[in-house]
Amino acid sequence: MAWKTLDDMDLAGKRVLVRVDINVPMEDGKVTDTTRIDRIVPTIHDIVKAGGSPIMLAHFGRPKGQYVPEMSLSPLVPYLAEAFGEEVTFIERPSREMIDDLPATAVVLVENTRFTAMEEANDPQMAGFLATLGDIYCNDAFSAAHRAHASTEGVAKLLPNCAGRLMQAELSALEAALSTPKRPVVAVVGGAKVSTKLELLGNLVAKVDHLVIGGGMANTFLAAQGIDVGKSLCEHDLADTAREILAKAKDAGCDVVLPSDVVVAREFKAGADNETVASDACPADAMILDAGPQSVARIESILAQAKTLIWNGPLGAFEIEPFNAATNAAAKAAADLSKAGSLVSVAGGGDTVAALNGAGAAEDFTYISTAGGAFLEWMEGKTLPGVAALQS
Repeated sequence: MAWKTLDDMDLAGKRVLVRVDINVPMEDGKVTDTTRIDRIVPTIHDIVKAGGSPIMLAHFGRPKGQYVPEMSLSPLVPYLAEAFGEEVTFIERPSREMIDDLPATAVVLVENTRFTAMEEANDPQMAGFLATLGDIYCNDAFSAAHRAHASTEGVAKLLPNCAGRLMQAELSALEAALSTPKRPVVAVVGGAKVSTKLELLGNLVAKVDHLVIGGGMANTFLAAQGIDVGKSLCEHDLADTAREILAKAKDAGCDVVLPSDVVVAREFKAGADNETVASDACPADAMILDAGPQSVARIESILAQAKTLIWNGPLGAFEIEPFNAATNAAAKAAADLSKAGSLVSVAGGGDTVAALNGAGAAEDFTYISTAGGAFLEWMEGKTLPGVAALQS
């Protein structure tokens, strides 16, 4: 752990620049999901408790370097104040003088950092300006850590820095899952297309003991082995790539787990007539929409022996019944093992969170990351600029 936490910093009387992710969903000017706000509460509370003043930096939407009134952070102030139990001061054009006129433990929100093109360009001038606003830099936005922006990377190099509580939890969970895991390690990777997860698969086969591939991705691997997948979603042009990944896995001693039986249907709709067949017996006029019970039993057996699980993506078309059965069953098995303390389970990615919530399993996973791109890039073995800046 080469980065510092809030516990390593003297925060008393300090203005602490805190990069947060409060890019929350809104409708008609109202926040519809406060999850991202709720997750930064421990960091803000701990800074104030230690006598510091949190100066929050955040983006909202994609204004592309322009002032867009609909993307102002000001409507979030009442939601933040309620979550923190503290008054929140909103500053549109901040200066250090303005901030120093506030109480020593004032909680401040600065306007959308992306209202200037200098933010995404990681302009040294903007980083330098941001550094004048605080004495310490704290990054609590892992979800934005894969971006080398002025507020995520540039300013971190100019001030004493540390990770916030959410960033600390995220990095600790990911290090435990990929950097120093207890073995055997299992990765479940699903979703529609292999093409979106090539780097991820290539990195994982060298690091995990079992790689379970599900969803539409599995069809591409089955087809690459000469199996007819009928009208299933399949990237036939990636057959060579799939075979390369299988060969790399074999060389690394990684067991790749593909469905041995599948659930097929002639139409893609809820409650569609379906049947379970062997994975090499998909009818020519049907499509594979889920893994079958035999496949699920094998996954459950592998999980029962595992110590660490990394999960990204569903095993089937989880959005519609009954093609959520495999995802739900495997997720429930992982959740039960995690709750019992025999498995460390880390999951992340947009569809993954929705799938695990739908299965009623999310609560018992060891850690669920709400960071989409950053979580995937970490799993791909890439260096995240926002994390690297904390280690420098």
